[in-house]
Amino acid sequence: MIPKDPAMLLSYVNLKLRDYYNSLDEMCEDMDTSREMIMEKLASIDYHYSEEKNQFV
Repeated sequence: MIPKDPAMLLSYVNLKLRDYYNSLDEMCEDMDTSREMIMEKLASIDYHYSEEKNQFV
């Protein structure tokens, strides 16, 4: 279960991307979660996915 709070979600997702996954798509597929939902929640606190860095910045 991923966090619902955007700030907690940011920390959780960036940790997963750094330590376990090569891309957001890979993480979402493996965790059976919506890429769009994650991107929308993190955009609400002005964070956007950087493919180059493989993290939300």
